Amino acid sequence: MTDILPFLKSIISVAGLSGYETPVANLIEEKWTPLVDEISRSRLGSIHGLKKGSVSGKASRPSVLIATHMDAIGLMVTRIVDGFIYVTNIGGVDARVLPGTPVLVHATKSAKELYGVVAMPPANLLPEGQSAGAIGLKYLMIDTGLTPREVSKRVHIGDRVSFNTEPVEMSGGCISGHTLDNRASVAALTICLEELQAKSHIWDVWALASIQEEVTFGGSYTSTYQLRPTIAIALDMTFGNGTGSNDHTAFPIGKGVTLGIGPSVHPFLHKRFKEVAERVEIPVKDEALPDHSSTDADAMQLTAEGIPTMVVSIPQRYMHTPVELVALKDIQRAGRLLAEFVASLEADFINKIAWD
Repeated sequence: MTDILPFLKSIISVAGLSGYETPVANLIEEKWTPLVDEISRSRLGSIHGLKKGSVSGKASRPSVLIATHMDAIGLMVTRIVDGFIYVTNIGGVDARVLPGTPVLVHATKSAKELYGVVAMPPANLLPEGQSAGAIGLKYLMIDTGLTPREVSKRVHIGDRVSFNTEPVEMSGGCISGHTLDNRASVAALTICLEELQAKSHIWDVWALASIQEEVTFGGSYTSTYQLRPTIAIALDMTFGNGTGSNDHTAFPIGKGVTLGIGPSVHPFLHKRFKEVAERVEIPVKDEALPDHSSTDADAMQLTAEGIPTMVVSIPQRYMHTPVELVALKDIQRAGRLLAEFVASLEADFINKIAWD
């Protein structure tokens, strides 16, 4: 198995906010091109990679769509006051950890990125009652070090702001950085495609790097409708155990991936994944998803006539912060599990599916 770390570092070192995914899409397309038979982009910018199955003599083969969203959360400029940039969120940003975070302002007026840092005003300048505890996002600001005139010349309302924390290899085989949700899954899907180079598989495999999962599910809705897969899998992140989170809603990092159970998950697919994981000795845990899954599965399942869908997740700590943390071995396990699942699919597998 190849070393996925350099690729993972590259895709968590660029922007690619929801609706503006091109910087990371270019890297993914370059990486996937030699691993698939066909590659293209949807009208909205999602990447479709097709690795053909081995069934011959048929006009069409059954297909499995594996979706990993490539978009990231971030910020957008709302106003500029005395050279300080105020922002709102793109996706679910945890404002509690933003003060002191290095960022890049993607300044459209100058077509250049401006380095900045998220700052907060002194307590005495905040409205009464707002200085205790975490400071709300609307009171935070970005300081670029430029004069008010220079900021006004370069920055425009609506410009995007992305996190600028560097990837860090941690002790214990972990990596920390921004946008590991969900680019760690993109790395895992890449491992799956690499594994499939040496495996026989009957079904076609659609590798999807979807856009706008964090805000609209726009990529998963439209790409699933366009590609019409037989079944679909959403590969995403879930909450990793940390201080005070040792219950059924969080899972240990470095101990394997999770298999979703809930309305967005077809129980027959869950059963097959469980069987495959046991056979190849990949540790998995069941994850209760009693409502929506908050992944691309919610959109894929409800596309067209309905698509039998599965959710596989990689545990990570510090979700939706600039310093997310994940175990590399879990990324490797997720990729291998996907490849083994694909290889296990019989030509008539879809005829065996029943909602029990």
